[in-house]
Amino acid sequence: MLGSMPPPPEVTATLDRGERVIWSGRPRQGLMLRGMDAFVIPFAVVWTSIPAYGAWMTLKGSNSDPVAVLPVLLFIVIGLYMLIGRFFVDAAQRRRTSYALTSQRVLILSGLWSREVRSLAVSTLGEIDVSARASGWGTIMFGRSPYPSMTIPGWPGSRRYVPPMFEMIPDVNDVAKLIRDTQRAAKASERD
Repeated sequence: MLGSMPPPPEVTATLDRGERVIWSGRPRQGLMLRGMDAFVIPFAVVWTSIPAYGAWMTLKGSNSDPVAVLPVLLFIVIGLYMLIGRFFVDAAQRRRTSYALTSQRVLILSGLWSREVRSLAVSTLGEIDVSARASGWGTIMFGRSPYPSMTIPGWPGSRRYVPPMFEMIPDVNDVAKLIRDTQRAAKASERD
């Protein structure tokens, strides 16, 4: 059965006169691994361990100069972010994300430091891709990304390179059906 949560105040604040919420939800919460992590985690281990080993060997030497290690710290910090930090940033971004399907629009409210509202007219939605798991959780993408395998969740600025989406929502196939039904109703009302 399709579960919709009551729309949060920030969703209802964006509604136009006469617009009603048909469905609202949020992405899966908490820390999580994704398919891309099978590549990113080993890469981050190598990225971090080589400069860390070099810094250790420099500091261990008898004529060690701690200042010589400072440029290498940037690589270590980036590597630690890829290994650990991005998971917490991704979880924080999803915690501050809300989705809504209204009688007129698809709304995506997100943003870690500031609030961003993406609004897509239901009647003009183009391609809708649904990826679902056996559990019923999945993602609905509105359009295609030119860089689908190059975006790393939690990496600064990576959301620019992916199309708008309802990411990791429960009952994804039911929500996709609601979107299609709403599209048909919106197009029918435009013809009248």
